[in-house]
Amino acid sequence: MSATASAPTLRMKVAKFLEDSTVSKVIICLIIINAIILGMETSKGLMASYGQLLLTIDSIILWIFVIEILLKLYAYRLKFWKDPWSIFDFAVVAIALIPSSGPLSVLRALRVLRVLRLLTMVPSMRRVVGALLAAIPGLGSIALVLMIVYYVFAVIATKLFSESYPEWFGTLGDSLYTLFQIMTLESWSMGISRPVMETFPYAWAFFIPFILVATFTMLNLFIAIIVNAMQSYTENENQNTRQAIKASQIHIEEDLHLQIEALHQDIKELKALIQPNNQSNSKGH
Repeated sequence: MSATASAPTLRMKVAKFLEDSTVSKVIICLIIINAIILGMETSKGLMASYGQLLLTIDSIILWIFVIEILLKLYAYRLKFWKDPWSIFDFAVVAIALIPSSGPLSVLRALRVLRVLRLLTMVPSMRRVVGALLAAIPGLGSIALVLMIVYYVFAVIATKLFSESYPEWFGTLGDSLYTLFQIMTLESWSMGISRPVMETFPYAWAFFIPFILVATFTMLNLFIAIIVNAMQSYTENENQNTRQAIKASQIHIEEDLHLQIEALHQDIKELKALIQPNNQSNSKGH
């Protein structure tokens, strides 16, 4: 067998090896171990006692990830770059290989991004991330509406309360930040609303509508969009699975039909061979 003929076979074997469930589980375990080690490296006491060991294990795991990426590049070639998850894995591992000294020392902290590879390895997590990405257009529309609401209420608050409470509503930026605090319901009543109502008794007519619109209505719309995206993503996956099963069934039925036709043809040929023999035997008698 020539080298050119054996190359595709070798790539198929490598791809089959990478797609094996045991290999995937090993990579997931290494990612979790690596995450624990990166957390342990933040402890000065542990680094003083086991620093060299932790760094060695971290380097070994990193090079295992590098070998995995190289094998994927060899097995999938151009298909590797067409998969967003593969590109994400490549970027995360590549960042870890950048020297973490001098002006690039800040990139050392980005090594923890390797933990995000769990999102690409665990199908359920990948499904959640895919649904969130699919929900971005809807979330963007709601975010624009929320920004308009924020702007309108911030302008009103600045005009009404800036002179009496400049630390909260002195400028448009201060009002936006204060309204964000109110939206999160963090000390909004005792910390902001009631003090303002001591000077402006009817200030509740401003704060309560804002909370109803910004907190309860808009944030629930965010949740609704995400839930709808999750359902749509799951339905698309189920539909793709059904289509794949149907295509497999059609392929199996076609193969079975061809095999039956071939069997019928073989039977006809066998009958054609048997009949002359029977006729010659009858003439001999």
